[in-house]
Amino acid sequence: METLDRVYGTGELLVRLWKLARLDAFADRYKLFMKYEAKAVIMHKYMLGIPGLLQTEDYARLVLSSAPSLMCPDELEELVAARIGRQDLLSASPPPSVRVILDEAAFMRPPADARIWRDQLSHLIGASELPNITVQVLPFAAGPHDLMGGSLSLLWMADGAAVAYLEGNKSGDLIEDPAEVGQLRLSYDHLRDMALSPPDSIAFIKQLLEDSRP
Repeated sequence: METLDRVYGTGELLVRLWKLARLDAFADRYKLFMKYEAKAVIMHKYMLGIPGLLQTEDYARLVLSSAPSLMCPDELEELVAARIGRQDLLSASPPPSVRVILDEAAFMRPPADARIWRDQLSHLIGASELPNITVQVLPFAAGPHDLMGGSLSLLWMADGAAVAYLEGNKSGDLIEDPAEVGQLRLSYDHLRDMALSPPDSIAFIKQLLEDSRP
């Protein structure tokens, strides 16, 4: 697109249009992923940050407002409501089985408001006590792994079909090919073996909560 802009003398028009089209494509793939997520009976996630499904409202508002955009307050509240509303699927009947592996990096950038952070940590601990949700922490000491640099969601439907969603910074890729999904599942299984056990993971989060108290 940069070359075409030079050839046709269009300044940076084609580059800007390409960027907009890329964002639209990302949004469309993410919307399709959310449709799969709403129907999933099993979810396995590896996240570099705390996932929206386990965020408190205040923490979600803080994360969403960090984007360098000109969002008005009403638009921000709509995004917060949409994110928190997605959490209803965790209490469906029957609820999906959810396993979330959180990279230790997710805990190394707490918000300036200590109350919001304590509430978020408490929310994670409470979620882990539900019978359908398992939370694990992948410590830095585990070393390098195959999924560094992005987040992964694996979803299984009631009919056994599975999809994967690889997400990076401002980009995402929905994967429906069974062979590729199978390879990503192997990467996830390896990561689960490297992570702290569920009890040790909750002890890790509880210690962070204790350390954050005044």
